[in-house]
Amino acid sequence: MPLPTLNRFARVLREDLEAARRRDPAARSNLEVALGYPGVHAVWAYRLTHRMWREPALRLPARLLSQATRAATGIEIHPAAVLGRRLFIDHGMGVVIGETAVVGDDVVLFHGATLGGKAMRTGKRHPTLGDGVVVGTGAKILGPVWIGDGAQIGANAVVLKDVPPGSVAVGVPAEIRRRPAVSLPESEVDDPAIYI
Repeated sequence: MPLPTLNRFARVLREDLEAARRRDPAARSNLEVALGYPGVHAVWAYRLTHRMWREPALRLPARLLSQATRAATGIEIHPAAVLGRRLFIDHGMGVVIGETAVVGDDVVLFHGATLGGKAMRTGKRHPTLGDGVVVGTGAKILGPVWIGDGAQIGANAVVLKDVPPGSVAVGVPAEIRRRPAVSLPESEVDDPAIYI
């Protein structure tokens, strides 16, 4: 990689570390996050495999590396998926991001989240998440649906339809609700990942 490209790549990796530090109160240092956070490791491996995927001759090695990363982290991210900046995958085990998924900037995915398809066909079959989306533990977002900026998907929700920006989707199948008005101090507001 040329030096300017390496510098950009290093900057993105630092952003990933900082995103984990900002979003996880248990993160004590960049070193701890870099060495001990499988969500960060999976995102870093994805960033490499995605670059490889753009070269047709490197698609098989990209796929194999993505599967090795899955074995090591428990997180499966297809190299063709498009992930934005500062994605944070908390805990991570069981997260699946499908081939045609698109994820915006500043998204948080909790363990067990799936960005999957509903049909076995070619073309766009996975969700598109806007910026600032939070996807709760065990949530399943299935099909080529659109999740608007700032939306929150509750734990274990099954989302089969579009979710407007700033909304909360909860239940099976998910129902759309307005985000609760916050009048309590920030420390007393539940994490959006646990809305049920």
